Amino acid sequence: MNKTIKVLLIEDQTLTRIGIKTVLDQSGEIEVVGEAENWAEGFQTFQTLHPNVTLISLRLPGYCAVDVLKDFLAIEPKAKIIILAAHAGDAEISRSLQRGALGYILKDASAEELVKAVRTVYVGKKFIPADVAGVLSENLGSEELTPSEQRILEKIVVGQSNKEIARDLNVTENTVKTHVKNILAKLQVSDRTAAATSAIRRGIVRVDF
Repeated sequence: MNKTIKVLLIEDQTLTRIGIKTVLDQSGEIEVVGEAENWAEGFQTFQTLHPNVTLISLRLPGYCAVDVLKDFLAIEPKAKIIILAAHAGDAEISRSLQRGALGYILKDASAEELVKAVRTVYVGKKFIPADVAGVLSENLGSEELTPSEQRILEKIVVGQSNKEIARDLNVTENTVKTHVKNILAKLQVSDRTAAATSAIRRGIVRVDF
């Protein structure tokens, strides 16, 4: 490629940001023209620089990249965005791609894979590494939770009982029991603990550690 690919990097972890910048700048065809460690700063820089490709950390202080993709795409509908994640949860991957991201890559990816991701997205193609695609395919075809089931699963994850959930949502305990049964079936697990574990692992429920 003759043209330098200008990249904006939005990542709150300093060492990770330095590492990614070093790898991309040393590629010879990619230049990190802007950096930000939070969403507000990143969004402002995006509007100022109009980068060719934007890399956004999945989790930023107070924000999830999946939820702010629409803001970037509202400014530039054809913006080329790659999500940087610490782990691969199939629900988060799916939501990212559905909401306009062109790529999803793990922060422990190799230097070669990171450069390839930027090159691929730059020309308008989607980039999903084999390991991330594998996670996505594991639960391909599984039913999505309804909004009510999602709310109940979130409360299961924080350890609430059926009685507590019923009180909080102003529904009967039997209604909660029915939803829980459906949740277990959709997640293909046998109990509430397994449901909570699966929800966190797959990124269905966000937990800030």
